[in-house]
Amino acid sequence: MTLVERWSAGHASVLAGSPDVPSERVPRRRGPVRPGVLGRVLLAAVLGLGVTAAPAAAAPADEACTPEPGVVKLPGGEPWAQKRLDIKTAWRLSTGAGVRVAVIDSGLDVKHPQLPWLAEFVDFTGTGYTDCVGHGTAVTGIIAGRVYPGVAFHGVAPRATVIELKQSSQAEGHVATLAAAIDKAVQLKADVINISIKAADNPALKAAVRNALANDIVIVAAAGNITDKKEDVPAYPGSYEGVLAVGSATPDGRRADSSNTATPVAVLGPGVGVIAPWPGGAYKLDLEGSSFGAAYVSGTAALVRARFPHLDQEQVRRRIIATADGSVGEGTGAGMVNPVQAVSAVLPFEPAGRPLVAAPPPPGIPVDAIARVPREDVMARNVSLAVTAGALILVAVAGALAFVLPLGRSRGWRARTPT
Repeated sequence: MTLVERWSAGHASVLAGSPDVPSERVPRRRGPVRPGVLGRVLLAAVLGLGVTAAPAAAAPADEACTPEPGVVKLPGGEPWAQKRLDIKTAWRLSTGAGVRVAVIDSGLDVKHPQLPWLAEFVDFTGTGYTDCVGHGTAVTGIIAGRVYPGVAFHGVAPRATVIELKQSSQAEGHVATLAAAIDKAVQLKADVINISIKAADNPALKAAVRNALANDIVIVAAAGNITDKKEDVPAYPGSYEGVLAVGSATPDGRRADSSNTATPVAVLGPGVGVIAPWPGGAYKLDLEGSSFGAAYVSGTAALVRARFPHLDQEQVRRRIIATADGSVGEGTGAGMVNPVQAVSAVLPFEPAGRPLVAAPPPPGIPVDAIARVPREDVMARNVSLAVTAGALILVAVAGALAFVLPLGRSRGWRARTPT
C-alpha cells in the first residue's frame, strides 16, 4: 500500500469512528471557506525548505496528498533542540496540562504514535483528516508530542491539549481562511495559538488577531524566512503588536541565515537541523525555518500558562521575553527562548507575590570581602619552636638544681657511703 493509499484508508476509518481514533475525540468540523481571495499566506518553514510557493491546480485529495517521505528510525542521541532548551528540567514544574493550544496549519497525521489526542479538528479545506504537506504534523509534534518508549524525540508541552485547525492542504492558503481559523480558535477557547505562517498585512487578519488578544490568548507567530525568491519584508501576523514573533536559531544560539530580520522578533527558537514527527508515522530530519522556532515557543507558552494560570496573555509574553537567553544581534530579539527560566524565574515587574516560585539566590560574596589567610612563615615557626624547647630545658635544669643543691649541702658535699 502506498503512502497515499494508507492516508486514504486512515481518513475513512476516522470518519467512521474507528477504535484507533475515536470519533468523539476528533470530531469532524468544517469551517467556511470564504470565496473572496484577500491574499495568500505561505507556510513559513516550507519557504525555508525551498518548496515551490505557487499552488498546483486543484486535485482530488487522494491524488494531491503526497507529502515528502520521512524516516522511521531516528539518529542516536537526543535532538539538539531538546538538550539546548533543557525541556525535561522544565517538566519538574510544568508539562502544559490543562492548556489548550490551537495550531493553525496544514493538518495533522492523527494516527502518529507521538501526537496527542485532539480536543478538536477543524477542517477549513474540505480535504479531511490528512496532512499533505507535513508542516502541521511537524509543528504540532514539537509543541505537544507525547513521550514514546524508545524514541528520543518529544514535544515541549506533552500534556497540553491540541486544537488542530487545517487552513490549507497545500503550501499556500488564503488570508481569509487564516483569519477565520483564528476566530474559530477563540470560539474553542484556546489559551495559545501557534501560527507558523507568513502573510501580508490584511484588515481581516489584523482584526482576528486583536480579537484573540482581547480574549486573553497568547499568539505565537513565525517571523518568516528569507529565500532567493522573497524579499526580507515584515511577516504577518508576527509583525502585529501583541504577537510573540519568533525567529530561527542555530544550535549555538545565533540567528539562522534564513531567519527574517524585517519582522520585529521577540525571541528565537530552534530552527535549524530540527527533528519532528512527519505524516505516515514517520519523522523528518534537518528541518529548517522560523515555523519550528515558533512551535518551540508555543510549547513554552503552554508550560507557562499551566504553571501560572493567573497571568494574562501579555504577562505570559513578557515573561517569555524576559527569561530568554539574551540578544545576540539584529533579528534575535531577546535571544533563545528558555523554558526552564520561563517557568521558574521570579520577575520584579509581575504583581506582588505572583508568581511565588522561590526567592532568588543571594548575591555572591565579593572576592575581596574576606582577607586571604597569609602564607605560613616557616622560619619564624622554627625559631619559635627552638626558643620554646630551650626554655623547657632551662626550666628542667633549674628544677634539678633546686633539688640537688640542698641535698649536697646537708651532706657537706660528701658522697654517699655505700651500705
